[in-house]
Amino acid sequence: MPHRSVPHPAAPDEPAGVQPADLRPFMAAFPTGVSVVTTLDSDSVPHGLTCTSLASVALEPATLVVCIRAASPTLAVLLAEGHFALNLLHERARATSDLFASGAPDRFDRVEWRLPLGAGGPHLTADAHAVADCAVVRTVGFGDHTAVFAEVRRVTVRDDRQPLLYGLRRYAPWSAAAAAPQPAAQADPHRDLPATLRPAAPEGGTRVVR
Repeated sequence: MPHRSVPHPAAPDEPAGVQPADLRPFMAAFPTGVSVVTTLDSDSVPHGLTCTSLASVALEPATLVVCIRAASPTLAVLLAEGHFALNLLHERARATSDLFASGAPDRFDRVEWRLPLGAGGPHLTADAHAVADCAVVRTVGFGDHTAVFAEVRRVTVRDDRQPLLYGLRRYAPWSAAAAAPQPAAQADPHRDLPATLRPAAPEGGTRVVR
Protein backbone atom coordinates (compact mmCIF):
# COMPACT_ATOMS: atom_id res chain seq x y z
CA MET A 1 0.00 0.00 0.00
CA PRO A 2 1.56 3.33 -0.97
CA HIS A 3 2.48 5.70 1.83
CA ARG A 4 0.33 8.81 2.12
CA SER A 5 1.25 11.98 3.92
CA VAL A 6 -1.43 13.01 6.37
CA PRO A 7 -1.53 16.77 6.89
CA HIS A 8 -1.43 17.98 10.47
CA PRO A 9 -4.41 20.01 11.65
CA ALA A 10 -3.85 23.71 11.40
CA ALA A 11 -2.74 25.35 14.63
CA PRO A 12 -5.23 27.81 16.12
CA ASP A 13 -4.45 31.45 15.58
CA GLU A 14 -2.17 32.79 18.30
CA PRO A 15 -3.46 35.69 20.38
CA ALA A 16 -2.15 39.08 19.37
CA GLY A 17 1.03 40.07 21.16
CA VAL A 18 2.36 36.53 21.71
CA GLN A 19 6.12 36.43 21.11
CA PRO A 20 8.26 33.44 20.03
CA ALA A 21 9.42 31.32 22.95
CA ASP A 22 12.66 32.46 24.60
CA LEU A 23 14.46 29.34 25.79
CA ARG A 24 17.00 31.21 27.92
CA PRO A 25 14.94 31.73 31.11
CA PHE A 26 13.75 28.13 30.92
CA MET A 27 17.27 26.73 30.68
CA ALA A 28 18.49 29.16 33.34
CA ALA A 29 16.15 27.32 35.70
CA PHE A 30 18.06 24.09 35.04
CA PRO A 31 21.37 24.34 37.00
CA THR A 32 24.35 22.57 35.47
CA GLY A 33 28.06 22.14 35.89
CA VAL A 34 30.43 24.40 33.98
CA SER A 35 32.99 23.26 31.43
CA VAL A 36 35.58 24.74 29.10
CA VAL A 37 36.05 23.15 25.68
CA THR A 38 39.66 23.40 24.48
CA THR A 39 41.43 22.41 21.26
CA LEU A 40 44.54 23.21 19.20
CA ASP A 41 44.65 24.35 15.59
CA SER A 42 47.10 23.07 12.97
CA ASP A 43 49.70 25.61 14.17
CA SER A 44 49.34 24.40 17.80
CA VAL A 45 47.55 27.61 18.83
CA PRO A 46 45.05 26.90 21.64
CA HIS A 47 41.36 27.79 21.35
CA GLY A 48 38.60 27.44 23.91
CA LEU A 49 35.23 28.54 25.20
CA THR A 50 32.95 28.11 28.19
CA CYS A 51 30.17 25.57 27.67
CA THR A 52 27.27 24.45 29.86
CA SER A 53 25.36 22.61 27.12
CA LEU A 54 26.66 19.06 27.41
CA ALA A 55 25.26 15.62 28.15
CA SER A 56 26.30 11.99 28.16
CA VAL A 57 24.94 9.97 25.24
CA ALA A 58 26.15 6.40 25.75
CA LEU A 59 28.41 4.40 28.04
CA GLU A 60 29.47 1.91 25.34
CA PRO A 61 31.08 3.38 23.42
CA ALA A 62 31.65 6.22 25.86
CA THR A 63 30.06 9.16 24.05
CA LEU A 64 28.97 12.68 24.97
CA VAL A 65 27.55 15.66 23.15
CA VAL A 66 28.36 19.36 23.47
CA CYS A 67 26.35 22.12 21.80
CA ILE A 68 28.37 25.08 20.53
CA ARG A 69 27.38 28.29 18.75
CA ALA A 70 27.73 27.69 15.03
CA ALA A 71 29.68 30.92 14.48
CA SER A 72 32.27 30.11 17.16
CA PRO A 73 35.93 30.19 15.98
CA THR A 74 36.67 27.42 18.49
CA LEU A 75 34.04 25.22 16.87
CA ALA A 76 35.65 25.74 13.45
CA VAL A 77 39.03 24.59 14.79
CA LEU A 78 37.50 21.69 16.71
CA LEU A 79 35.77 20.39 13.59
CA ALA A 80 38.87 20.85 11.43
CA GLU A 81 41.12 18.98 13.86
CA GLY A 82 38.58 16.38 15.04
CA HIS A 83 39.41 16.34 18.73
CA PHE A 84 39.10 18.42 21.90
CA ALA A 85 39.31 18.31 25.69
CA LEU A 86 36.34 18.95 27.94
CA ASN A 87 37.47 20.56 31.21
CA LEU A 88 34.93 20.44 34.06
CA LEU A 89 35.64 23.47 36.27
CA HIS A 90 35.93 23.22 40.03
CA GLU A 91 34.10 25.55 42.39
CA ARG A 92 36.98 28.04 42.69
CA ALA A 93 37.28 28.53 38.93
CA ARG A 94 34.51 31.06 38.37
CA ALA A 95 37.00 33.60 37.02
CA THR A 96 38.16 31.09 34.41
CA SER A 97 34.57 30.44 33.36
CA ASP A 98 34.04 34.18 32.86
CA LEU A 99 37.36 34.52 31.06
CA PHE A 100 36.60 31.83 28.46
CA ALA A 101 33.05 33.15 28.03
CA SER A 102 34.44 36.62 27.28
CA GLY A 103 36.36 35.61 24.16
CA ALA A 104 39.46 37.49 25.38
CA PRO A 105 42.26 36.78 22.88
CA ASP A 106 44.84 36.27 25.66
CA ARG A 107 42.78 33.86 27.73
CA PHE A 108 45.29 31.02 27.50
CA ASP A 109 48.03 33.38 28.69
CA ARG A 110 46.03 34.01 31.87
CA VAL A 111 45.47 30.40 32.95
CA GLU A 112 47.65 27.40 33.73
CA TRP A 113 47.43 24.65 31.15
CA ARG A 114 49.39 21.75 29.74
CA LEU A 115 49.07 19.27 26.90
CA PRO A 116 49.65 15.68 28.09
CA LEU A 117 50.65 13.09 25.53
CA GLY A 118 47.55 12.01 23.61
CA ALA A 119 45.36 14.84 24.94
CA GLY A 120 42.49 16.07 22.80
CA GLY A 121 43.22 19.66 23.78
CA PRO A 122 44.77 21.76 26.56
CA HIS A 123 44.09 20.60 30.13
CA LEU A 124 43.32 23.49 32.47
CA THR A 125 45.36 22.00 35.29
CA ALA A 126 44.65 24.64 37.93
CA ASP A 127 40.93 25.03 37.22
CA ALA A 128 39.50 21.63 36.23
CA HIS A 129 38.46 18.85 38.58
CA ALA A 130 37.90 16.44 35.66
CA VAL A 131 38.97 16.34 32.02
CA ALA A 132 37.71 14.17 29.16
CA ASP A 133 39.82 13.82 26.02
CA CYS A 134 37.44 13.41 23.09
CA ALA A 135 37.39 12.58 19.38
CA VAL A 136 34.61 13.95 17.17
CA VAL A 137 32.45 11.24 15.63
CA ARG A 138 29.44 13.17 14.34
CA THR A 139 27.99 16.66 14.14
CA VAL A 140 24.45 17.90 13.69
CA GLY A 141 23.72 21.51 12.87
CA PHE A 142 20.46 22.94 14.14
CA GLY A 143 19.54 26.60 14.12
CA ASP A 144 22.33 28.75 15.53
CA HIS A 145 24.17 25.86 17.24
CA THR A 146 26.00 22.68 16.30
CA ALA A 147 25.74 19.49 18.35
CA VAL A 148 29.12 17.75 18.45
CA PHE A 149 29.02 14.06 19.32
CA ALA A 150 32.36 12.79 20.55
CA GLU A 151 33.84 9.53 21.76
CA VAL A 152 35.65 9.88 25.08
CA ARG A 153 39.12 8.36 24.78
CA ARG A 154 40.42 9.15 28.29
CA VAL A 155 39.14 10.63 31.54
CA THR A 156 41.19 12.30 34.28
CA VAL A 157 39.51 13.02 37.62
CA ARG A 158 40.74 14.85 40.73
CA ASP A 159 38.97 13.76 43.89
CA ASP A 160 40.16 16.77 45.93
CA ARG A 161 38.07 19.34 44.05
CA GLN A 162 34.31 19.94 43.89
CA PRO A 163 32.27 21.11 40.84
CA LEU A 164 31.26 24.66 39.97
CA LEU A 165 27.52 25.05 39.34
CA TYR A 166 25.65 27.59 37.24
CA GLY A 167 21.93 28.35 37.17
CA LEU A 168 19.51 31.29 37.34
CA ARG A 169 22.36 33.35 35.84
CA ARG A 170 24.64 32.94 38.84
CA TYR A 171 27.31 30.58 40.15
CA ALA A 172 27.19 28.33 43.20
CA PRO A 173 29.75 25.95 44.72
CA TRP A 174 28.82 22.27 44.92
CA SER A 175 30.16 22.07 48.50
CA ALA A 176 27.53 24.61 49.64
CA ALA A 177 24.73 22.76 47.85
CA ALA A 178 25.86 19.40 49.24
CA ALA A 179 26.02 20.80 52.77
CA ALA A 180 22.29 21.59 52.83
CA PRO A 181 20.45 19.28 55.24
CA GLN A 182 18.51 16.50 53.57
CA PRO A 183 14.80 16.04 54.38
CA ALA A 184 14.13 13.37 56.98
CA ALA A 185 12.90 10.10 55.56
CA GLN A 186 9.27 9.39 56.36
CA ALA A 187 8.52 6.12 58.12
CA ASP A 188 6.47 3.65 56.11
CA PRO A 189 3.22 3.07 58.06
CA HIS A 190 2.84 -0.31 56.34
CA ARG A 191 6.37 -1.58 56.96
CA ASP A 192 5.31 -4.23 59.48
CA LEU A 193 2.72 -5.76 57.14
CA PRO A 194 3.54 -8.73 54.90
CA ALA A 195 4.42 -7.67 51.37
CA THR A 196 1.22 -9.18 50.00
CA LEU A 197 -0.90 -6.95 52.25
CA ARG A 198 0.83 -3.68 51.58
CA PRO A 199 -0.99 -1.18 49.33
CA ALA A 200 0.20 -0.99 45.75
CA ALA A 201 2.54 1.81 44.81
CA PRO A 202 1.11 4.61 42.65
CA GLU A 203 1.49 4.21 38.91
CA GLY A 204 5.06 4.92 37.94
CA GLY A 205 6.25 4.70 41.56
CA THR A 206 8.46 2.19 43.32
CA ARG A 207 7.63 0.11 46.37
CA VAL A 208 10.51 -1.29 48.36
CA VAL A 209 9.96 -4.70 49.95
CA ARG A 210 12.23 -5.23 52.95
